[in-house]
Amino acid sequence: MAKGGLKEWFKQNWVDIGSKKKGGGFAKCGRSKLKADRKRKYPKCVPAAKAARMTKSQIRSAVKRKRSKPQGVGGKPTNVKTFAKAAGGGMAVRGMKFIGVR
Repeated sequence: MAKGGLKEWFKQNWVDIGSKKKGGGFAKCGRSKLKADRKRKYPKCVPAAKAARMTKSQIRSAVKRKRSKPQGVGGKPTNVKTFAKAAGGGMAVRGMKFIGVR
């Protein structure tokens, strides 16, 4: 069986990186049908462990890309990648500085 799988996915603590809490951290993922939650923008959900490793610019980029797409097309949520492809043809690896070809 593959490492992780659906059971592991359900055990993870998913948070909405688009809504920061006052004391730090992020709000739980999802929206309810309550009137207050209807006004909230669409959540960009990631596991809390991944959210803690992301920089402010990575979070801003992921949330911006999610909210720029039309949501609920065909009754399904619209997904976007959490990390955008590097502009240099995929040469840069996340967390490492790309110096370039000499």
